[in-house]
Amino acid sequence: MKPGRKSEARHPPRLSEKVYDQLKQAIFDFRLLPGDRLTEIAIAEEMQVSRTPVRQALTRLEQEGYLKVAYRNGWNVKPLDFKLFDQRYDLRIILELAAVDMICSREEPADLTALADLWLVPESARLEDPWEVAGMDEAFHQGLLAATGNVEMLRVHRDITEKIRIIRRLDFTQSERIRATYEEHAQILRLLMQRKAAAAGMLLQSHIEASKAEVRKITLHKLQSARDPGAEPAIP
Repeated sequence: MKPGRKSEARHPPRLSEKVYDQLKQAIFDFRLLPGDRLTEIAIAEEMQVSRTPVRQALTRLEQEGYLKVAYRNGWNVKPLDFKLFDQRYDLRIILELAAVDMICSREEPADLTALADLWLVPESARLEDPWEVAGMDEAFHQGLLAATGNVEMLRVHRDITEKIRIIRRLDFTQSERIRATYEEHAQILRLLMQRKAAAAGMLLQSHIEASKAEVRKITLHKLQSARDPGAEPAIP
């Protein structure tokens, strides 16, 4: 049910959060592409809210780097900044390599059972939906950080994951990349269980670098073809 004006008056922060979540998800699902234009009026009419929560949501998305104020009027989805994404990938590699060393050097073996149940599976049991695999991939890498027991490292890693999600998910629009992810995750887990830190770290870094290289090949045409097929039309 779409929120009405009365509920807006009672719960303005919650309403702003809902508008924010819907717009951000539209960007992540590529229903809103780099360069697409948004206006407060159009969004307010579509969501049946006033312009205040819409403006709050748009301002928050601008602060997070997803939007920029358009010339004269409105907002645009920002172009992908691959230099910034490269820096975030580099930080992610540093965190995950540290996690590998910590997992392999701890006295008690890390509990990797949940990850193994998802990735050490026969080929017939593998998922094929790119959006599901993308979510599982995030959970795998965050699971490595969680296994260290260092909550601050995990918090920073989650922040980086959020910031690269918009392009990282595109890595799974190709079946070959899904296959490679399953095989490499499985091998990384086996090496971690054997406490072979050097080999696990080398494979992990190669795995992340390959993903970074793939998303660098993205063009606007590929973005358009990568729209979530089950998604609703973009909000104008």
